[in-house]
Amino acid sequence: MSDRNKLCCRQPGVIWQKGKVMPRNIVVTSALPYANGPIHIGHLVEYLQTDIWVRFHKLCGNRCLYFCADDTHGTPIMITARKEGISPEGLIERVHKEHQKDFSDFFVEFDNYYSTHSPENKSFSELIFNRLNEAGAIARRNIRQPYCEGCKMSLPDRYIRGVCPRCNAEDQYGDSCEICSATYQPTDLINPYCSTCGATPVLRTSEHYFFKLADYEPQLKQLITEGYTQKSVANKLDEWFDTGLKDWDISRDGPYFGFKIPGEENKFFYVWLDAPIGYMASVKNYCDNNGLDFDEVWNGDKYELYHFIGKDIMYFHALFWPAMLIGSGFKTADKLFVHGFLTVNGQKMSKSRGTFIKASTYLKHLDPEHLRYYYASKLTAGIEDIDLSIEDFVNKINSNLVGKFANLASRSGPMLAKKLDGRLGQLDTEGKGLVAKLLNAKGRIVENFENLNYAAAVRIIASLADEANRYVEQNQPWATIKTDIEKTRTTLTAVINAVRILTVYLKPILPKYAEKVERFLNIGPLTLDDIETVLQGHRINDFQHLFERIEKEQVDAMIEESKETGGTKTMTDESVEPIKPECTVDDFAKIDLRIAKVVKAEPVEGADKLLRLQLDVGGEQKSVLAAIAQAYKLENLTDKIVIYFANLKPRTMRFGTSEGMILAAGSGGKDIFMLGADAGARPGQQVS
Repeated sequence: MSDRNKLCCRQPGVIWQKGKVMPRNIVVTSALPYANGPIHIGHLVEYLQTDIWVRFHKLCGNRCLYFCADDTHGTPIMITARKEGISPEGLIERVHKEHQKDFSDFFVEFDNYYSTHSPENKSFSELIFNRLNEAGAIARRNIRQPYCEGCKMSLPDRYIRGVCPRCNAEDQYGDSCEICSATYQPTDLINPYCSTCGATPVLRTSEHYFFKLADYEPQLKQLITEGYTQKSVANKLDEWFDTGLKDWDISRDGPYFGFKIPGEENKFFYVWLDAPIGYMASVKNYCDNNGLDFDEVWNGDKYELYHFIGKDIMYFHALFWPAMLIGSGFKTADKLFVHGFLTVNGQKMSKSRGTFIKASTYLKHLDPEHLRYYYASKLTAGIEDIDLSIEDFVNKINSNLVGKFANLASRSGPMLAKKLDGRLGQLDTEGKGLVAKLLNAKGRIVENFENLNYAAAVRIIASLADEANRYVEQNQPWATIKTDIEKTRTTLTAVINAVRILTVYLKPILPKYAEKVERFLNIGPLTLDDIETVLQGHRINDFQHLFERIEKEQVDAMIEESKETGGTKTMTDESVEPIKPECTVDDFAKIDLRIAKVVKAEPVEGADKLLRLQLDVGGEQKSVLAAIAQAYKLENLTDKIVIYFANLKPRTMRFGTSEGMILAAGSGGKDIFMLGADAGARPGQQVS
């Protein structure tokens, strides 16, 4: 096993120096949120996952520094600022404050939260560019790029839409396809249009700078082989290696909000070049303000380095970013941790359904630690999406946080304070047995936290809380307080020690809950090192309430407010697309819609959103590829009556030829509904 593969299996704190265990030094980053809109609960999956891991390592006694920044450059920032009548600098300054408040309110604790629009980032961007240029890794050549004459600007990837050149899926972005996951250039799109005004772009020639990514293919393959990221991500990277690494356009023409390329007047670094460099800039800024050596912290062997990102940006972080670092003489991360997306009630977050929930809206109605706990109960080391089921969320918080953990403390603390002078006694044999059970789980819980298997850790902790609550039920302190005060004190001493141990385990997930418990137990900040310390003969403080139950009315109010307010549009948010160029009644009259019956449905290898449908269209059969795999089960499709776009020109896709199209509506994913007809409708019958 390589050193990289060992990293995520290493027990915390296990570094030996001169015969004793030494704490680890760790640098951690999360992907930079874009400064074009608010933080929402989908974003928080990553920052809470990272914050829990950082807090876990601090609990273990390791020095763990957490860095992030706002991603502030690019055309969207420029356009939003223009619409608001302010400067880009004014926009990013305002959003920076909003982001910091949202993160702070969810107890995400950065050691430095910075900005990519900074002198440190400009310096590093120019340094890396110049080093790559000197190494022969930068090429210059003329390209033809889409230009919108209506908007008077070149169109960036996400401001142009069209038909995917690989699978012919419609309404795809200019850089990647959501159906087949292809990546391409905006000029490769079929029937492109400007996503801002709907105009058809024209092509203009301009000289651009390119990073020769393929030059670093051997080093990148070695990096992946050594365990740079999860196996499932490595498999996806192999696909990209197989299709060939392409030169990456790292420049943009003005007008553009960003850093100018050295020696140029109207050409700027593409935002994706300087965005990950923002990690380095944030570390540099922190080091300069805290008397540390940046080269030792980022580029030396003393500190481990880990990146946390979402699976939508793994191409940049697993290929471009490490290649840039290798080519410019900087250290790559020890590990890249990739996570999946968030769905709500099994579907993509939706403004119309009120499930596109801003962090600030959530906080008006619910406790931030409720969400921290729920995400932790779902997160694993894989890249699968996690689902926030509203019903499960309410039930889990009320049954676990309130019914198990807070209840255990409330069954012991008030009774001790009010009737036993707040003083603990000594553990008896049964109490020692309970404490031993809880302590024996330490190794498994620590291993699961270290390896990002929070869901497994939470399950173990919850089962331990069940053990402690059973102990209370068996010993019935509410009854013995009437007949045997000292027996009751002995029972509650064991319960209080159980509360303390469980709180240590929960502290990375529930830091404010832990602070409340520490105050009422009259102890200092809990760490993993003192978990085996037993409280006996100790005086506790008055009990304070720990958690409130969630009521359905609170959730309903939050969803209703989210429907009303939606959220500021960002590059990654669900948004309303502009109306396409107009057509005529004559154009519409060309469409021939027919009744069709599904004869056979089967999965499409390599495309998790597509199904291949064999249709009976009245005497002949047609094969259609439909992006409905997440919405319909195969066994429910046979004999289903659908409406078929019969005279749509067949298109050859990577996965085969699709002979027409079935009609469906919805926002995508599981939210797709095929249009049908009465069961008695005859295949081949025309639909008027």
